[in-house]
Amino acid sequence: MEELKKFIKQYSGAIIGVIIGVLILITRLYDLILGIVVIALGAIVGNYVQQNKEDVKTKLKSFIDKM
Repeated sequence: MEELKKFIKQYSGAIIGVIIGVLILITRLYDLILGIVVIALGAIVGNYVQQNKEDVKTKLKSFIDKM
């Protein structure tokens, strides 16, 4: 019994992570999570392009010229 308590105490973070992962898979929340991640990445890229217009233009032009 003492070893079980020690095991649970040592790996409690991993156990909680596995339980959350299983719940996400069972409830199909990964579709929602994936959508939120894609939206957040789009916002980050859009903000970067907005803030660094000239730098992005230069990089894009050099990339297209290489092709």
